[in-house]
Amino acid sequence: MPSARVVKNRTEFEGKIYEELALVQGSDIPAWSADAELRHVGRSRARIDGPQRVSGRARYTTDLVLPGMLHARIVRSPHPHARVVRVDGKRALALPGVRAVVDRAGAPELFGEEIHYVGAPVAVVVGETEESAADALRLVEVEYEALPFVVDLEEAIADRGRVQRKESYSRGDPRRGFRDADVVVDARYVTSTQLHNCLEPHGSVAQWDGQRLTLWESTQAMFDVRKGVAKAIGARLDDVRVICDYMGGGFGSKLGHGHHSEIAAVLARRLGRPIRCVMDRREENLVAGNRSATVQRIRIGATKDGKLTALEHVAWSGTGTEDGWVASTTGPTNGLYDVANVRSEQFLVLTNTGPFSAFRAPGYVEGTFALESAMDELADRLALDPLALRRKNYAKLDPQSGMRYSLKRLDQCYSRGAELAGWSRRKPGGTQGRHAYLRRGLGMSTQVWGGGGGPPAYATIHLNADGTAIVRAGLQDIGSGTKTAIAQIVAEELSLPLERVRLSIGETDAPYGPASGGSMTTASLGPAVRLAAVDVRRQLLEVAAGLMEMRASEIRLTDGHAIAARGGKKLALDEVFSKLQNYTVIGHGSRHPNPDDVRLRSFGAHFAEVEVDIRTGAVRVLKIVAVHQIGRVVNPRRDAGAGLRADGGSRARSTEWTRHEREPRGVQDPDGEGRA
Repeated sequence: MPSARVVKNRTEFEGKIYEELALVQGSDIPAWSADAELRHVGRSRARIDGPQRVSGRARYTTDLVLPGMLHARIVRSPHPHARVVRVDGKRALALPGVRAVVDRAGAPELFGEEIHYVGAPVAVVVGETEESAADALRLVEVEYEALPFVVDLEEAIADRGRVQRKESYSRGDPRRGFRDADVVVDARYVTSTQLHNCLEPHGSVAQWDGQRLTLWESTQAMFDVRKGVAKAIGARLDDVRVICDYMGGGFGSKLGHGHHSEIAAVLARRLGRPIRCVMDRREENLVAGNRSATVQRIRIGATKDGKLTALEHVAWSGTGTEDGWVASTTGPTNGLYDVANVRSEQFLVLTNTGPFSAFRAPGYVEGTFALESAMDELADRLALDPLALRRKNYAKLDPQSGMRYSLKRLDQCYSRGAELAGWSRRKPGGTQGRHAYLRRGLGMSTQVWGGGGGPPAYATIHLNADGTAIVRAGLQDIGSGTKTAIAQIVAEELSLPLERVRLSIGETDAPYGPASGGSMTTASLGPAVRLAAVDVRRQLLEVAAGLMEMRASEIRLTDGHAIAARGGKKLALDEVFSKLQNYTVIGHGSRHPNPDDVRLRSFGAHFAEVEVDIRTGAVRVLKIVAVHQIGRVVNPRRDAGAGLRADGGSRARSTEWTRHEREPRGVQDPDGEGRA
């Protein structure tokens, strides 16, 4: 097994830079060259788990039924801020099939005396069936003492006690930059709260076997769930096993454990039977997390020809009552354009609303909306083409570090997007629509994000005597086709047919794997799997060399054969495998840090043609063009994948800014249930 060592690592995740130590094994290898002739990687392949998904055989957490399983439903507060005075579960316990009603008196580790948002857990009922638990839920009587609350973000900003500065950044001299500007745009933008609404709701099924807990969880981060639940219940990490075979949507909201995870784990141990605790659709909208609302102020200074002289960006983000991290709303401002003078501040604002969570490029979506809107206003003030303004301030080097980019083709994204969108047709002020009251216009914006991956990520590959390979890694495939991409990498290095590669993933008893979020999964685990395959190939070549009576360095693997570099002598791998009998070749791989002298970022350009009803303000999106620089495509069919996700992301963003808004309210329903 390769020797291990500790190295420094710098990784970007969800728009933030983290510097930490990484434990890696062996030596890294160069990436495949852009012109490498590859047989699997870069080729379209059908998803290896496609038949299971489309036939209904794929088993999700919400599908799981265990013998003797009980069903838990959570009693939730209708108040945005209150003290729980009394919980009475007598009527609920009298129902047939109800096994328990547990509140703070019986489980202080699960429930608090004071609740801070509508939907906060107050108690839990447990029934033999979903129906009995649901009936019992309505019979639990709770007495509350209502307390003062704030649910409006701008009202909370005015209360200094609720505002915390979380991030700040500066370079150059912004004051001087604004003095040197010919034009200054001072703009204010507001974005609303949005909800993930995963197709498969958040949920857990917990079962104890002696002192060991098995938790089936719909999650993007099995190891984070294991760590969080183990800490909450006072267990060791090896006493908690988390399984996620398939996951029906997360979008960032499932990057950790929740109250439902802890409740299922505690009650399963207490009652000695498996517990299923899964949210319904109302709960999914109420307490599963959200993209926080923001208030942003941006100032941009520029010369008459469009060269930026200064940028200031201050952002306030409502995070509910979670006094933790805040999404990097000012990230795009800090690093997108070539401007010498920048200052930004990011504030966390506490409100009595449901919990904030990551949501598809958290912070960067809201921040990009504000920054690019301000850039459009500046272009209008300067009578410049918006695309020309962005090209004028194109950053060839990373503005924050001064480092070169590992790859940046944003200029090509601009050119291709403009061509596809018909940008040359654009006219300031728009053009006449189908009717006199309709106006058409073309707009565009720039996208920046991370996605370079990084450690820690580990994998092992077991090569069996029949020539099949089993890949073991702590990976949860959230539906993006990662399983197939990983199998292609293994098949490429081992010269195996794709159908001979099987993945054993979806549980924490496997080697550690990264969370599936931040555009990090394949970029993090893929190199570790490749190194494990290289380790297997090295061992296999040594075996073949002994059988062929030559040095391993003189042999290569191609099309299921070990072939001598000179003379062309061949040995079928099946013959090599037959010699191994019951022996297994095991390869190990770990993700090494990215180069420390380059900046890894992804870029894109979006163009939109819209029609606006000038009487009502109604917007109709006619056409969207999204051109992204995404690096190496492992599976073009999967990364129609990438195209579909770009399409879905574009549709989601246009919907967020033109139609839907969640309005938090501090009111109580007539039937006693809370609204949000």
